[in-house]
Amino acid sequence: MKTRAWQKYLETQSKLHGKNIFTVTELANVAGTSLNVLNVELSRLRKYGLIERYAQGKYGLPSTITAEILLPTIDSRAYITGTYALHYHQLITQVPTRMTCFTNRRHNRSRERLTPVGRYTFVCVSASVYSPPDSGVIATPEQALYDFIYLMRRHGVKPETLVTFRNLHKIRNTYLSRIVSRYPDTVRKHLLEILKRTNPE
Repeated sequence: MKTRAWQKYLETQSKLHGKNIFTVTELANVAGTSLNVLNVELSRLRKYGLIERYAQGKYGLPSTITAEILLPTIDSRAYITGTYALHYHQLITQVPTRMTCFTNRRHNRSRERLTPVGRYTFVCVSASVYSPPDSGVIATPEQALYDFIYLMRRHGVKPETLVTFRNLHKIRNTYLSRIVSRYPDTVRKHLLEILKRTNPE
């Protein structure tokens, strides 16, 4: 396919069907060519800035992919939590440098993934802690707060020394009570201390 044809196809898929991520197999079928020939085509398209490699075997239009869109293509069982989710919900002031993703899959050597949309860190957690959001791939404010404290305590770090919390008055106590049983009691006590310190009233 010529460059203009590729550009039209990718833009049409995005605008009409909301499809932004493509596997090399899908692209090879569209072009009606072999994977080897396709790799040459992809190198040319990347050179022209018409396509971006977002992960191994995953391509899409530049600047159209967000962290939330890309994650399921890397690990369909993972969800974003920790500092990224806390910042997303405006509960901390610091801008995170990575996205912590809880999953029930072991990534072993590939637990750190650097992509054009940021760095993912995959953490395999126990069945009790693992709980994908009902919608989307970003944990709720309450779950993200619990997950962050849980993970930091697991590393022997006090979470309040790493970030500056804000807007914790927006945390829903009813939701906290629904999910508290997933975590060790030490995590619950630590969270209550943080909430009390931040909201002394």
